[in-house]
Parts: sequence; C-alpha cells; structure tokens
Amino acid sequence: MTIQPAQLAHFRSLAALKPPRAAVVIARLILLGILLAVAILFVPWQQTAQGVGQVTSLDPDDRPRQVSSLVDGRVDRFFVRDGQLVQAGDPIVQVVDVDPNFLERLAAEKAEVEAQIAAIEQSRAVASIDVGRTGQLFAEGLAARRDYEQTQIKVAEANAKLAEARAKLKQIEVRQQRQSAQIVTAPRDGRVQNLNAAAGGALISAGTVLAMIAPEKIERAVELYVDGRDIPLVNQGRPVRLEFEGFPAFQFSGWPAFAVGIYDGQVRSVDPTPRADGLFRILVEPQPGKTPWPEQRFVRQGGKVLGWVQGDVVTVGYELWRQLNDFPLNFGQDQVAQKEEAKAEKSSIEKKKK
Repeated sequence: MTIQPAQLAHFRSLAALKPPRAAVVIARLILLGILLAVAILFVPWQQTAQGVGQVTSLDPDDRPRQVSSLVDGRVDRFFVRDGQLVQAGDPIVQVVDVDPNFLERLAAEKAEVEAQIAAIEQSRAVASIDVGRTGQLFAEGLAARRDYEQTQIKVAEANAKLAEARAKLKQIEVRQQRQSAQIVTAPRDGRVQNLNAAAGGALISAGTVLAMIAPEKIERAVELYVDGRDIPLVNQGRPVRLEFEGFPAFQFSGWPAFAVGIYDGQVRSVDPTPRADGLFRILVEPQPGKTPWPEQRFVRQGGKVLGWVQGDVVTVGYELWRQLNDFPLNFGQDQVAQKEEAKAEKSSIEKKKK
C-alpha cells in the first residue's frame, strides 16, 4: 500500500522527513554494486595453475657441464679464462702429480713386471717340455709317477704366477693412463664460467670441480613447478602463458585476452612424482604458430620464469567457490565429462538400433 501525496497531510512528521541527498546516492551505489557483484559471478573465467621455474634445455647434453680433475695432484696452470669460448677437446687446465718422478717410477715398475712375465713364460715353456718328456718316460715305465706329477705342478705354478704378473701389469697401465690424463679438456663446445681459481697451486683430489662449460646454442624449454593440488589439470598439450624475467608484462590469469608482454607455450611433459616439497615439475616448449620466445641472448638458460597453465573456462562464482573450499582446478569436471560421454554413447546406440 503506497501513501498518496494527499494522504501525507495527515502525517505531518512523515512529510517533514526528507532523507539527505548523499544518503540516497550512497544507497543507490550500494544497490548498483550488489547487482554488479551478482552479475560478475556469471562472467566466464579461465582457470589457471600458476608455477615458478626457469629456462632450461631439452637436451641434457646442452646443460652446463662440470670440468673435474681425473687424478689427485696440484693445478699447474689454466689454459683458459672466464667467459672464453672453447670447443670440445680444447685444453682447460693442467694437473701435475705431487711427485714429479711418479710417472718415471711407474714406467720402471712396468718394465720390471714385463721382465718377470717374460721369465715366467720361458720357465713355463720349459716346464711344459718337461711334462711331455716325463709323460713319455712314465708311459714307457722309465720314470716314476711322482716325477711326472711334479712337472705338471710346475706348469700350474707357472700359470698362476703368470696370471698374477699380468694382473699387476694391467694395474700399472691403468695408473699410467690415469696419470697421463693430466691435461683436462673441454667435454663440449661452450663458454667457460666459474673457473675454480682457489684450486690454483693447491692440492686437489680426483673429482674436484675446476670449471663449468655452458653451451651457447641450445634448444630451450621452461621447467615450471606446480602445486600438487593443481596438477590434475596439467596434461600434455595444455597451453601455457609465460612471463620471462626482465621483460615488462601484465597478466590477468582469468582473462588472458588482456595480457600484455606474455609469451605462449605448451606442456611437453609432466613428472610422475613430486619433489620433496610436494611440487611437480612440468616441461614447457614453445607453442607452434605463436609469437616466438625472446632471443637467446635476452633469455638465457637459468633465467627465471613465471607461468600459468591454462585450464577449463568456468564462471567467476564457481572459481570463488572452488578456491574457498580449496578444491582442485578440475573438481567435478571429470564427472560431468563422463556423464556427457555416457549420454552420447547411449544416444548413438539407440540410433543404431533404429
């Protein structure tokens, strides 16, 4: 029931009550805000799984390689400097043994063992001749069985000594080969970095890292680490939006059309198991037909990257409800897809029956 202006004469206090204009404006703005908030709940929203990572290479051989010492000793000199380009096989560092006469002593020891082997082989040959001669005499009854067996024992002992001497010779040759590898070379083409200057002139052990070789030309990829809650969304071929370190960009994850300075990629693979912190690693490669990634001199291996793996399109209201309940990205979507597939299969069977 509305009160007519003529009836307000009977209600003088009500007629005199006039709300401030500012209160009316605020009330209308609040009402408009509520209506807009309700409308926004039905606006489409692109689901994303955010991850932080870095630029890497698809080929493991294209990743930075360590140059380590193969022997114990002392660093005599470096043949390269930090930042220098080298090719595979170029000398990097020379390591010398603490004992400068060690190689000479190994050579003398090797010559001694070789002489022992020659003597053992000669004695074995003589013992073999004695075995044949004594065997013939034993067959004719001119030699005792004990003499025949003694000659066979001598041959067996010679064989054992020969095997032992050859094993010793092999050990010496291995030590010679290791000690002769005193000039460490580059394992592949690349640029030298992180020279271990502290090792210069100091005693080092086998396996000490002396430098790093970083390849220049690689097939780049991005490794992102995604929370295990969001990993059900991530599968091979999913589009990914990437923001590279040092490049100005603006990304609105729910509405990718508003993004500026963002590059495209696609999921190449997903690790089956997580790291110790529960994050899963995914590899992202450039997406064909899209804007190519920045040149390698601007985005180098190891550069930081922020990425968003794109998922399904839902409403803003659903996304808010999902996040408030801490549900995974595709919560309920698998069941819906299965129902739709079941309906489609059922309808196709009915059509075939008709």
